[in-house]
Amino acid sequence: MATKLYVGNLSFNTTEGDLMRMFEEIGPVSSCTIIMDKFTNKSRGFGFVEMESEENANKAIETFNGKEVDGRSLTVNEARPREDRGGGFGGGGRGRDRR
Repeated sequence: MATKLYVGNLSFNTTEGDLMRMFEEIGPVSSCTIIMDKFTNKSRGFGFVEMESEENANKAIETFNGKEVDGRSLTVNEARPREDRGGGFGGGGRGRDRR
C-alpha cells in the first residue's frame, strides 16, 4: 500500500520532476505534487510524495528529513489527513441582522 509523505521547506525553484527524481533514489514513487499558489501559480514551498511501499517511505523520511537541498533544510514526514477547516460562507454568524 502506498504511503503519502509531506515534504516541506522546499526551495521555490524545486520542480515536481526534481522532487520525484530525488525520492526515486529510495524506491518507486506513485505520485509527486508540489502545491502551487492559485493566484500567482508559484510554489508554496511544500508538496507531497507518495511512495509505493511503507518501507521505502520510512527510508525516505530517514534519508531526507533535515537534509539540506538548495540551501533549505527539508521537513519530511508521513502526511496527515487533511483537517476540515470549516470556513466558507455564513460561518460564525458575522454580518447577520440580530434582532
